[in-house]
Amino acid sequence: MNEENNGQPKTEKELKKEAAKAAKLAKLAEKQRKLEEQKANAKPKDAKKKDDKSKPTEYTAPTKPGEKKDISGELPSAYNPKYVEAAWYEWWEQEGFFKPEYGRDLDKPNPKGNFTLTIPPPNVTGTLHLGHALASSVEDTISRYHRMKGKTVLFNPGCDHAGIATQVVVEKKLQRERGLSRHDLGREAFIEEVWKWKNEKGHMIYDQLRRMGLSVDWDRAVFTMDPKMMRAVSTAFIRMHESGTIYRSTRLVNWSCALRSAISDIEVDKKDLPGRTLLPVPGYDEKIEFGVIVSFAYPIEDSDEEIVVATTRIETMLGDVAIAVHPEDDRYHHLIGKFVDHPFLPRKLPIVADSFVEKDFGTGAVKITPAHDHNDYEVGVRHQLPLINILDDDGNLLDNCGEFSGMKRFTARKRVLEALKEKGLFRSIADNAMIVPICSRSKDVIEPIIKAQWYVKCDDMAKRAMDVVANGDLRILPEYHVNTWNRWLENIRDWCISRQLWWGHRIPAYFITVNDPSVPKGDSADNHYWVSAITEQEALEKAAKRFNVPAEKITLKQDEDVLDTWFSSGLWPFALMGWPYETNDLKQFFPGHLLETGHDILFFWVARMVFMSQELTGKLPFKDVYLHALVRDAHGRKMSKSLGNIIDPLDVIRGCTLAALNAQLENGNLDKKELTVAKAGQTRDYPQGIPECGTDALRFALMAYTSQGRDINLDVLRVQGYRFFCNKIWQASRFTLMQLGADFKPDPAFALTGAESATDLWILSRLAYAVGQVDGAFADYSFQSATTVIFNFWLYEFCDVYLESTKPVFAANEPAAVNAARQVLYLSVDTTLRLLAPFMPFITEELWQRLPKRASEKSASIHVADFPESADFPFGNEDLEKRVGLAMDIVKRVRSLRSDYGLKPVTKADLYVTLPAATRESIKDTTAFIGTLASALNVTLVTPEEAATIPSSCAKVTVAAGITVSLSLDSINVAEELAKLAAKREKLENQLTALNETIARPTYVEKVPLGIRTKDSETLAALTAEIQQLTEAAAALEAQ
Repeated sequence: MNEENNGQPKTEKELKKEAAKAAKLAKLAEKQRKLEEQKANAKPKDAKKKDDKSKPTEYTAPTKPGEKKDISGELPSAYNPKYVEAAWYEWWEQEGFFKPEYGRDLDKPNPKGNFTLTIPPPNVTGTLHLGHALASSVEDTISRYHRMKGKTVLFNPGCDHAGIATQVVVEKKLQRERGLSRHDLGREAFIEEVWKWKNEKGHMIYDQLRRMGLSVDWDRAVFTMDPKMMRAVSTAFIRMHESGTIYRSTRLVNWSCALRSAISDIEVDKKDLPGRTLLPVPGYDEKIEFGVIVSFAYPIEDSDEEIVVATTRIETMLGDVAIAVHPEDDRYHHLIGKFVDHPFLPRKLPIVADSFVEKDFGTGAVKITPAHDHNDYEVGVRHQLPLINILDDDGNLLDNCGEFSGMKRFTARKRVLEALKEKGLFRSIADNAMIVPICSRSKDVIEPIIKAQWYVKCDDMAKRAMDVVANGDLRILPEYHVNTWNRWLENIRDWCISRQLWWGHRIPAYFITVNDPSVPKGDSADNHYWVSAITEQEALEKAAKRFNVPAEKITLKQDEDVLDTWFSSGLWPFALMGWPYETNDLKQFFPGHLLETGHDILFFWVARMVFMSQELTGKLPFKDVYLHALVRDAHGRKMSKSLGNIIDPLDVIRGCTLAALNAQLENGNLDKKELTVAKAGQTRDYPQGIPECGTDALRFALMAYTSQGRDINLDVLRVQGYRFFCNKIWQASRFTLMQLGADFKPDPAFALTGAESATDLWILSRLAYAVGQVDGAFADYSFQSATTVIFNFWLYEFCDVYLESTKPVFAANEPAAVNAARQVLYLSVDTTLRLLAPFMPFITEELWQRLPKRASEKSASIHVADFPESADFPFGNEDLEKRVGLAMDIVKRVRSLRSDYGLKPVTKADLYVTLPAATRESIKDTTAFIGTLASALNVTLVTPEEAATIPSSCAKVTVAAGITVSLSLDSINVAEELAKLAAKREKLENQLTALNETIARPTYVEKVPLGIRTKDSETLAALTAEIQQLTEAAAALEAQ
C-alpha cells in the first residue's frame, strides 16, 4: 500500500518511513516464501510426513451455533483463518458480550463511563465494499477497545432504506421479471414489492458485517423505515414546519427525468468533458452531443443591430426571458433597457445590466433562463424576471415552446439548432470544456427545473454548527477538514428535502382546500395552505383552526412526495434511541461519543446530524467526528467497475481465483469494451487471483494504513503480508504454550523474582513501552501508530530476539531461570493478545482461550477482559534498552558477516568483540544473548589493549565508533568462499546495472508511479550496500 498526502507528494521523511514499513512486510513475506520453497523441495517421504502434520485444518467439531468453540484438541501447527474464524462470532453473540447490559446494571452509573458509537447505516441495497470494510474496522476496533477498558459500550447497528437506490433496484427487477413499471402496479402495491424485496435481501449486508467481526448489539438494530423511525421522522418534520424552519417554496432543483424526481447534490456525478463528446442518455437510441458551445444572435427590436449570446444547452433558449450585460461594458451600454425579439415565440426579452456578467468572457452578453439555470435564477430574482419552465417531469417540452412543443429535450436540441440556421441567426459552434451533471442512480443528464418543494432553513443551524467546532465542543479529525466544514456552511443554501418517489418517508404535510367562498383558493407553492400532522384527523383540526372554519368545510390531500433520505439519516443518532420519547437508551446513550465516516459525506450527513440534533434536542449528537480515508487501488486510482479494480472484501477474506474475479465482471453491466479493459486490469494485478487472507489480516492491514487524512492505495497482496504476521502470532503463541507445559499456572499477579535475565527485563521494558504507546494512539485515533508498535514488538523484539534468547534457558533447565522466563513469556503473550484483540478479534480469542489463566481472571472472553494499563507495567528501563540495543547491533553485524561467508546457523564460530572497558562492563550480562543470536561458539569481550590476543584468521567489521567484531574463519575453505562471493557479487552487479538502465530512461519519472520509484531507490541503495559488503568480505578472506 502506498499513501498520498491529500494529493500532494510526500516528504522525504514520509517516503523513508513508508519504504521501511514496506521492507519489513516484504521481509516477512520473503521469509514465508522461502519456508514454503523448503517444504516443496523436501524429499517426497519427508514432505508427505511434514504435510500431514502442518496442513492447515478447518474446524470440524460438531459445535452448534451459539455454543462455545471446542478447543480441547491440539492447537493446529499452522495458522488457517477458516479454522480460527469458525464458531466464535455466534458464541459472542449468544453470550451477549456486545450488549451494554453485559455484566452490569444500566440503572447504576459505570464509574469508568459510557461509550456510544452508532454505525453509519449502510444502504439496504448494498453489499460490502472496501469503504465499508475500512469503516467497519475502525468503528469496531474503537468499540472493542473501550469495552475492554471497562466502559459501558453501545455499538448500535442499523440499515438505511436508501430511497432512490432501493426504488431503482426494485423497479428494474419488476421490469426484468414481470415487464411492469411501478405505475402499472400503483403506489401501495409497489411499496409492498419493495418491502418484500427488503425482507428477502436486506439481511445480506448484516451477514457481511458479521463476517467482518463487528461487535454490535444486534438486538438494537434499526432500519430507517421501522415504526419508531417513522414516528421520529414525522415528529421532526412537524416540529420544524410549525416553527418555520421547514417551509414551502418554488426554486430550482436537480431533476432526474428518468427517475421523475429531484435528487440531492451527493447523488449528482460531475462528468468532466474536454470538448465535444457523445454520451448515452436513458430514453435515447443515439448518443447525445455535449461539450460544445453554440453562439447565435438575437435581433434588437426596431433596429438593425443584433446581440450574440452563447450556450451549451441551446434548447433552453426557448425559456429565455432576458439578455444580461455588464453595466460598465461600453459595447452594450446603449442597449440597456431595450428589447430583443425571440425568433420562435411571441416574447420580447429585455436587456438588463448585471455585474455577474464577465465582460471579457465570450461576447460579454448572456442569455437568461431563470427556470433552468442556477446563476440565471439569481439574476431573475434580482430583476424580477418571469420564471418560464419549458420541461415536463419526463424531459419533454411543454406546450409553451411553439413548434417544438412535445419534443424530447435532446431531440429539440437538434431541431432548435437547425431552425436557427434556417433563420440566419446561427453564428458558430465550438468545442467547450464543461462539466455535465449525471444522476448517479439513473445515469440521466440532470436538468435544473423550477419546482414547488419543501425546504429547510439552514443559515441559523449552520452558524451554530460552525460555532461548536470553533469553541471545541465538536472535534473534526483530521483537523484540516474544519476548513471544508466552514467553507460549506458559510455558503450554505436552504436544503430541498422533497423527493418525487414512492419508497421512503412520505411527507406528513396536507394541502388545504377550503370549501368556502370567503377563503381564496390556495396555491400548492404557498406555505400557508399546508399543515403537517401525524394523522389526517389531526391535520383536519389544525386546518380548521387556521382558517377559522368548520372541519367539514376542509378538504385535505397529503403530499405525494417522500423526504430526502438524508433527512431521516440526519435524525439517526437520537431517533434510533427512541426519540421523541424519553426512553432509557436516549437517557443512557445520547449524546454519543464518536461518529466515524467518510470525508465525502461531511456536509451531506455529518453537518445535517449536527443541524437536526441541535434543532430538535438542543444537544450535539457526538463529541468527535473521525473521517476515514478513501480507499484506492494499488495504482492510486479510484475504484470503479469499468477499471475492474473494485475489490470485494469477502474475496480478500476467503480468497478468489482470477477466473472467479472475471466471472464477477461478466455478471455485471459493463459493455464489451469496458469488460475487456477490466479483465485485463484484473489479470495484471491478480495473475494468481487473490490469496486467502482472513478477516483479521484484512482488518489489521486497513488499520495499519489508516493515517489521518491520507487516501489508502491498497495493494491486496500486501494484506497477505499480514496473513503471514498472523502466522507469526500463531507460531510464537504455540511455542509459548509448549514451553509453559500443560501444568503451568501463572502467578496470581506478575512480580519480579530476581532470577530474570537481562533479556527477560529487556522484553518487559519493551512490553511496557508498547502498552503505553498503544493506549496513547487510541486516544489520538492514531491507528497506524498502534498497529506499528504492536507489529514491531511482536515480530522484531518478542519473536526475533526474546524467544530465541529463551531457548538456551529452557535447554539448561535451571529451575529459577526457567520459571522466570515462563512467567515473562506468559505475561508477554497474554498482554500482546489483549493489545491486538480490538484489531484482530478472531485469532486473539482462539489463542487467549488456550492460555492458562491467573486465578483472578474471571472473563469469559478476551473481548470482555481488561485492556492493559500502563500503570500495571512499571518495567521501563532505558539504560537496559540501550545496552541490549548495542548487543543487538553486534548481533546484526555478525549475522551479516556470517551471511557474506555462507555460514549456516549450525556452524558455530568464535566471536571477539573489541570495545572500551566501560562499555564491556555494561554489556557483560548480554554475552549469552549475543552468543545465542549470533550462533557463536564462544563470545569474548576484549578491550583495545587486549586486541592483540584475537587470532589473525578472523574477519573484522566495525559496529560503531570504537567497537568492532572479529569472526573466526578457521572452519572456512577460503578458495570456495571466494568463488561464492565473486559469483554472488556478479549477480548483484547485473541487477544493479539493469535497475540503473530502467531509472535512466527519459520517461521514467513521468510514467512510473511514485511508490514504485521510491521502491526502486531503496533497492538501488540496498544493492550498492550489499555489493560493498561482499567486496569487503572478499578482501578480508584474501588477507588470510
